[in-house]
Amino acid sequence: MNLIFFSRRQGTARHLNLAHPATLGLLSLGALALLASVFAVGVKVGIKGVSMGAMGEPAAVARERLELDAMRTHLQERIDGLASKMGLLNAHLIRLNALGKRLTQMANLNSREFDFDHDPAVGGPESEAAGRGAEVPDLSAMIDQFDRRLDFRTTQFSALEDVLLGRQLSAEIRPTGRPVLAGYISSYFGERMDPFNGEEAFHKGVDFASEAGSDVLAVGEGVVTWAGPREGYGILVEVNHGNGYVTRYAHNSRVAVAPGDTVQRGQAIAVVGSTGRSTGPHVHFEVLKDGRQIDPMAFIGH
Repeated sequence: MNLIFFSRRQGTARHLNLAHPATLGLLSLGALALLASVFAVGVKVGIKGVSMGAMGEPAAVARERLELDAMRTHLQERIDGLASKMGLLNAHLIRLNALGKRLTQMANLNSREFDFDHDPAVGGPESEAAGRGAEVPDLSAMIDQFDRRLDFRTTQFSALEDVLLGRQLSAEIRPTGRPVLAGYISSYFGERMDPFNGEEAFHKGVDFASEAGSDVLAVGEGVVTWAGPREGYGILVEVNHGNGYVTRYAHNSRVAVAPGDTVQRGQAIAVVGSTGRSTGPHVHFEVLKDGRQIDPMAFIGH
């Protein structure tokens, strides 16, 4: 096969014999050169692609590392917040323990019953998870433990409050003091000579000689159960103080209360007189415990 090339400039024609060995050699070399070029370009493109992939992988790792850092920071903030709360709870618990211990000492209570120095004794069988080492401190569990300790202290304070209020109530209702502001004791509790017949008799109260018309005072908080005449007592006021205590105020000229009234210590409940079996203005004062007269001097004081 021949290829014919025409030259316009020279006006001649040239023949190229494709079957000639030299021509075939040149064509083969050209084809090889073309394939080598294509192969080189492919290798370069592949290398470039591999390089981009290698660069992309560190970028993804960097993004993950940033996310992990953000999560770590957030977690640390949570831990710091919980630790701060634990510190506050511990401070409150220390103050409560100090207050409870002081109140127990002031009230002269049994320190073993109201022990604010130690946590309550606890126990129980070993759980299935026993023996497993701690891995990460569980702050939530520690806070729950503090809450339980605070709950126990609250229970102790409630019991302590009940005891103190009971003492206060007992102190308010227990008969204490004199039934008159001014006057003197004219007859004591116990055996004496009867002023009307001169015979020996048992006097069941204490007599306070006082000016007629002066106030008769309740010696404790209670409820009026009698206000009016009674044989031998004249005009009588009787007050029930609870816990088995009753007080009586006799020989009054008139009363200032009625049955069912609640009275306070020091409240005027009658007026000094000389009604009933009496030789002059005075208050016959009795204290009863569980229905039996006892010596009022233990409650009168000085």
